Amino acid sequence: MQAELNQWEQANVLEGSAWAMRSRERDILNERFVRELHKRMFGDTWRWAGTFRTTEKNIGVDPAQLAVRLRDLLEDVRYWTEHRSYPADEIAMRFHHRLVVIHPFPNGNGRHARLITDVLLKRNGAAAFTWGGANLETAGDARDRYLTALRAADGGDYTLLQAFVRS
Repeated sequence: MQAELNQWEQANVLEGSAWAMRSRERDILNERFVRELHKRMFGDTWRWAGTFRTTEKNIGVDPAQLAVRLRDLLEDVRYWTEHRSYPADEIAMRFHHRLVVIHPFPNGNGRHARLITDVLLKRNGAAAFTWGGANLETAGDARDRYLTALRAADGGDYTLLQAFVRS
């Protein structure tokens, strides 16, 4: 049963990815696009896809702060991009990390954050990240390195995450 759900979910994620990559939307740095991408990735699997979480989790900001924190992140990324505050990879890496920290949805946040980060990179003329070249949904060395890199970034050290995203 779990294997079937995983296959169904993966097919839905691939559809969402295809939609995002062919979307002609120029401005992806808005709440509507963030929600729509999540819905396209998981809407055939979860009825609530594209809807912000309303409960506390062991990760993420207070649900009452989700919209504000997301808006702040999107505005920061827009500013960094327009003013070339950082190289494209660093903007994308910081965007990914903060979106994971916000954790806007009940489930699927990592896959969503990685995909929207890759869309951001492509829209800015850069190649998508390789994300360790492995499936990060299953336990293993790559997932462990990814989570360790995210925890280091939580403390302000982006060195491991910067190396991981292009490994």
